[in-house]
Amino acid sequence: MNKQDFTTGFLVDQTPKEVFEAINDVRGWWTEGVEGNTEKLNDEFFVQFWNVHYSKQRLIEVVPYSKIVWLITESKLTFIDDESEWTGTQIVFDITKKGEQTEVRFTHIGLVPQGECYNDCSNAWTGYINNSLKNLITTGKGNPTTKEELTK
Repeated sequence: MNKQDFTTGFLVDQTPKEVFEAINDVRGWWTEGVEGNTEKLNDEFFVQFWNVHYSKQRLIEVVPYSKIVWLITESKLTFIDDESEWTGTQIVFDITKKGEQTEVRFTHIGLVPQGECYNDCSNAWTGYINNSLKNLITTGKGNPTTKEELTK
Protein backbone atom coordinates (compact mmCIF):
# COMPACT_ATOMS: atom_id res chain seq x y z
CA MET A 1 0.00 0.00 0.00
CA ASN A 2 1.27 3.42 -0.92
CA LYS A 3 1.04 5.75 2.07
CA GLN A 4 -0.48 8.39 -0.25
CA ASP A 5 -3.53 6.21 -0.93
CA PHE A 6 -6.62 7.67 0.71
CA THR A 7 -7.18 6.09 4.12
CA THR A 8 -9.63 6.77 6.92
CA GLY A 9 -11.00 4.81 9.83
CA PHE A 10 -12.63 4.68 13.22
CA LEU A 11 -13.11 2.59 16.37
CA VAL A 12 -16.42 1.07 17.51
CA ASP A 13 -17.58 -1.06 20.41
CA GLN A 14 -19.13 -3.71 18.15
CA THR A 15 -17.46 -7.04 17.36
CA PRO A 16 -15.43 -7.74 14.20
CA LYS A 17 -18.31 -9.99 13.07
CA GLU A 18 -20.83 -7.14 13.39
CA VAL A 19 -18.46 -4.78 11.56
CA PHE A 20 -17.84 -7.30 8.77
CA GLU A 21 -21.55 -7.86 8.24
CA ALA A 22 -22.25 -4.10 8.14
CA ILE A 23 -19.51 -3.47 5.55
CA ASN A 24 -21.02 -6.18 3.34
CA ASP A 25 -24.40 -4.43 3.59
CA VAL A 26 -23.30 -1.92 0.96
CA ARG A 27 -26.92 -0.82 0.35
CA GLY A 28 -27.15 0.07 4.03
CA TRP A 29 -24.30 2.60 4.03
CA TRP A 30 -23.19 3.60 0.48
CA THR A 31 -26.20 3.61 -1.81
CA GLU A 32 -29.53 1.84 -1.99
CA GLY A 33 -28.96 1.75 -5.75
CA VAL A 34 -26.44 -1.12 -5.59
CA GLU A 35 -27.09 -3.79 -8.22
CA GLY A 36 -25.57 -7.23 -7.69
CA ASN A 37 -24.16 -9.20 -4.77
CA THR A 38 -21.80 -7.72 -2.18
CA GLU A 39 -20.86 -10.47 0.27
CA LYS A 40 -18.85 -13.39 -1.10
CA LEU A 41 -15.58 -13.87 -2.96
CA ASN A 42 -16.01 -13.05 -6.69
CA ASP A 43 -19.38 -11.34 -6.12
CA GLU A 44 -19.81 -8.38 -8.47
CA PHE A 45 -21.90 -5.28 -8.04
CA PHE A 46 -22.21 -1.87 -9.57
CA VAL A 47 -23.32 1.54 -8.40
CA GLN A 48 -24.59 4.50 -10.38
CA PHE A 49 -24.89 8.00 -8.95
CA TRP A 50 -26.95 10.04 -11.37
CA ASN A 51 -24.93 10.61 -14.56
CA VAL A 52 -21.71 11.48 -12.71
CA HIS A 53 -20.47 8.17 -11.26
CA TYR A 54 -20.63 4.55 -12.39
CA SER A 55 -18.39 1.84 -10.99
CA LYS A 56 -18.36 -1.94 -11.02
CA GLN A 57 -16.67 -3.82 -8.18
CA ARG A 58 -15.63 -7.45 -7.70
CA LEU A 59 -14.81 -8.89 -4.29
CA ILE A 60 -11.31 -10.30 -4.69
CA GLU A 61 -10.51 -11.01 -1.04
CA VAL A 62 -12.92 -11.89 1.75
CA VAL A 63 -11.47 -12.94 5.11
CA PRO A 64 -14.41 -13.26 7.52
CA TYR A 65 -14.34 -10.68 10.31
CA SER A 66 -10.92 -9.41 9.18
CA LYS A 67 -10.65 -8.07 5.62
CA ILE A 68 -12.63 -7.29 2.48
CA VAL A 69 -11.11 -6.13 -0.82
CA TRP A 70 -13.00 -4.86 -3.86
CA LEU A 71 -11.33 -4.49 -7.26
CA ILE A 72 -12.92 -1.77 -9.37
CA THR A 73 -13.16 -3.37 -12.80
CA GLU A 74 -15.03 -0.55 -14.57
CA SER A 75 -15.60 3.11 -13.81
CA LYS A 76 -16.92 6.24 -15.42
CA LEU A 77 -16.62 9.47 -13.46
CA THR A 78 -18.03 12.13 -15.77
CA PHE A 79 -16.95 15.08 -13.61
CA ILE A 80 -13.23 14.57 -14.33
CA ASP A 81 -11.18 14.37 -17.54
CA ASP A 82 -9.92 10.81 -16.95
CA GLU A 83 -13.35 9.24 -16.52
CA SER A 84 -11.85 5.80 -15.86
CA GLU A 85 -9.55 6.99 -13.06
CA TRP A 86 -10.96 4.42 -10.61
CA THR A 87 -10.63 1.42 -12.95
CA GLY A 88 -8.03 -0.96 -11.55
CA THR A 89 -8.03 0.62 -8.10
CA GLN A 90 -8.92 -1.31 -4.96
CA ILE A 91 -11.09 -0.64 -1.94
CA VAL A 92 -9.77 -2.31 1.23
CA PHE A 93 -11.57 -2.71 4.54
CA ASP A 94 -9.31 -3.92 7.36
CA ILE A 95 -11.05 -4.99 10.57
CA THR A 96 -8.87 -5.32 13.67
CA LYS A 97 -9.62 -5.97 17.33
CA LYS A 98 -8.09 -3.20 19.48
CA GLY A 99 -8.59 -4.09 23.13
CA GLU A 100 -12.34 -4.02 23.77
CA GLN A 101 -13.03 -2.17 20.50
CA THR A 102 -12.90 -2.92 16.79
CA GLU A 103 -10.98 -0.74 14.36
CA VAL A 104 -12.22 -0.21 10.82
CA ARG A 105 -9.53 0.96 8.40
CA PHE A 106 -10.70 1.94 4.90
CA THR A 107 -8.15 2.43 2.11
CA HIS A 108 -8.82 3.27 -1.53
CA ILE A 109 -5.61 2.05 -3.17
CA GLY A 110 -5.02 4.22 -6.21
CA LEU A 111 -6.96 7.24 -4.95
CA VAL A 112 -3.96 9.51 -4.48
CA PRO A 113 -3.51 13.29 -4.10
CA GLN A 114 -2.13 13.54 -7.65
CA GLY A 115 -5.39 12.19 -9.06
CA GLU A 116 -8.05 14.51 -10.40
CA CYS A 117 -10.78 12.89 -8.30
CA TYR A 118 -8.87 12.92 -5.01
CA ASN A 119 -10.48 15.94 -3.32
CA ASP A 120 -14.08 15.17 -4.28
CA CYS A 121 -13.76 11.41 -3.88
CA SER A 122 -11.89 11.50 -0.56
CA ASN A 123 -14.51 13.90 0.84
CA ALA A 124 -17.31 11.61 -0.32
CA TRP A 125 -15.60 8.51 1.10
CA THR A 126 -15.05 10.29 4.44
CA GLY A 127 -18.78 10.91 4.71
CA TYR A 128 -19.81 7.43 3.68
CA ILE A 129 -17.23 5.68 5.90
CA ASN A 130 -16.94 7.86 9.00
CA ASN A 131 -20.62 8.77 9.14
CA SER A 132 -22.86 6.34 7.24
CA LEU A 133 -20.93 3.08 7.74
CA LYS A 134 -20.08 3.95 11.34
CA ASN A 135 -23.75 4.75 12.02
CA LEU A 136 -24.84 1.47 10.45
CA ILE A 137 -22.42 -0.40 12.72
CA THR A 138 -23.24 1.48 15.91
CA THR A 139 -26.99 2.15 15.52
CA GLY A 140 -28.16 -0.29 12.85
CA LYS A 141 -29.05 2.58 10.48
CA GLY A 142 -26.68 4.08 7.94
CA ASN A 143 -27.11 7.15 5.75
CA PRO A 144 -26.79 5.79 2.20
CA THR A 145 -27.79 7.69 -0.89
CA THR A 146 -31.44 6.69 -1.31
CA LYS A 147 -33.13 5.45 -4.47
CA GLU A 148 -35.33 8.55 -4.31
CA GLU A 149 -32.26 10.80 -4.29
CA LEU A 150 -30.87 8.94 -7.30
CA THR A 151 -33.99 9.69 -9.36
CA LYS A 152 -33.83 13.47 -8.80
